[in-house]
Amino acid sequence: MKKYIIGNWKMNLNVHEASLFATKLSQGLPIRRDVETVVCPSFVALQPLSLQVDHRQMKLGAQDCYWRDSGAFTGEVAATQLRGLAQYVLVGHSERRHIFGEHDRDIRFKVQAALRNGLTPVLCVGETELERKEGDTAHVLEDQIVSGLMNVGSDQIDQVLVTYEPLWTISTSGSPHVPQQHELEQVVKIIRSKVTHMFGREAGKAIPVLYGGSVDKDNARIFLSVEGIDGALVGAKSLIAPEFISIVEIASEIAKEEKK
Repeated sequence: MKKYIIGNWKMNLNVHEASLFATKLSQGLPIRRDVETVVCPSFVALQPLSLQVDHRQMKLGAQDCYWRDSGAFTGEVAATQLRGLAQYVLVGHSERRHIFGEHDRDIRFKVQAALRNGLTPVLCVGETELERKEGDTAHVLEDQIVSGLMNVGSDQIDQVLVTYEPLWTISTSGSPHVPQQHELEQVVKIIRSKVTHMFGREAGKAIPVLYGGSVDKDNARIFLSVEGIDGALVGAKSLIAPEFISIVEIASEIAKEEKK
């Protein structure tokens, strides 16, 4: 299966810096068929980058969108406004859920809006440290999957990606926690089982499941080698060109190994 490496630049790089950084990436990224490389710049950089990048090397994604197609919603960017600029859009990122207070209802409508406008939604799900300690991981993930995909048709599920993004991997001490392989395998089973329950066995097997949580070139192979993990959502390290390129190369190596 194709691997997906998505770089989330978050609120970093102005338009000029984003252009220079994209140039760095383009100089080191070969065109690969086994890896879909996506970068998610800020909204203001999307339009100029859409004209600059070679879309055979990398696709563009938005970090968020609003679920209405138009209207009096000052400061919001609609999915319909992203058509022609981005191919992917992050939905339900942990920072949107926990800093900006997005509810499941908002996320559900955003997934629907993305699909309605020809964008591939990357639905982010994950539990907090407290939820994990209390043994609620399965319940949280199941609720987020059901709610996020509730308005998705059976003919649309093959256009959706899911990213497991556990908040407990983020450490205030600056030293990230790293999930064990068996923990990730269990989470992947939970996600795929719930998708299977909603859309059938083929959808549960086929839906791309990514991991996002302190991914770097040193641990990328570990995460990407977990059965059922099809890619990574990369945060801080996506802003370091050699590091991000290395993660893409590792993904390509694993994709080739899986074909043998």
